[in-house]
Amino acid sequence: MIEEKDYLIGDMRLHAEVSGSGSPLILMHGWGCDHTTVRSVAATAAKNHKVYNIDFPGFGASPEPAGIWGVEDYTRLIEEFTKSQGLENPVLAGHSFGGRIAIVYASRNPVAKVVLIDAAGIKPRRSLSYYYKVYSFKAAKVLAKVVLGKEKAQKRIDAMRAKRGSSDYAQASPKMRAIMSKVVNEDLAPLLPSVKAPTLLIWGENDTATPLADAKKMNRLLPDSGLVSFPGCGHYSFLDNPGQFAAVLSSFLNS
Repeated sequence: MIEEKDYLIGDMRLHAEVSGSGSPLILMHGWGCDHTTVRSVAATAAKNHKVYNIDFPGFGASPEPAGIWGVEDYTRLIEEFTKSQGLENPVLAGHSFGGRIAIVYASRNPVAKVVLIDAAGIKPRRSLSYYYKVYSFKAAKVLAKVVLGKEKAQKRIDAMRAKRGSSDYAQASPKMRAIMSKVVNEDLAPLLPSVKAPTLLIWGENDTATPLADAKKMNRLLPDSGLVSFPGCGHYSFLDNPGQFAAVLSSFLNS
């Protein structure tokens, strides 16, 4: 059975799709997605676990948070969710942005296992051209406020950000754009040695959003981990190679 449920965590309504039975597994989607994106992962995990496939605040059926959240805020929400539902030692599975929350959570809470799927968390190396774009944009912001005034300048700045940013950024609301800008540069590498639970990293070798080099660095820093990568697959390895992905995930969860 699959059940759509809403949970009230403090003053935040959290939506989840719940399926399967057994020990708990919390499944967390990537940025710009929702629980429907990772349903195939949930279907595999639900054969032996009770899966809570959540919508992060600001995505799917969960409303946007009241403020400009960071990774810590999202993690605290998941911590409060597990406490409110009495979920002890859950398995955590996170794709992309969801992997960030899994890393922070597992670095300070007991968990059974961790699955990182094309996960974010390693701060990318930046080229000189990147820093040129960043600082030229900051200079343009200052100049726009002087020339156009605060209100008109903000509209111009939002248009510039949408044009220069990713499709995820362009499609997001102003609040979620601010949150994305905050979380994307958080480097979680220092937390990885504190993740003691057995961890499986599943990656697409052609992933350009979170490159395979990130996975290899995570694998080196995690105390108990293994890395499986799929040739010809990108950032959504579970969609690009569903058969092998399901086999690898099932083997790890059932071992």
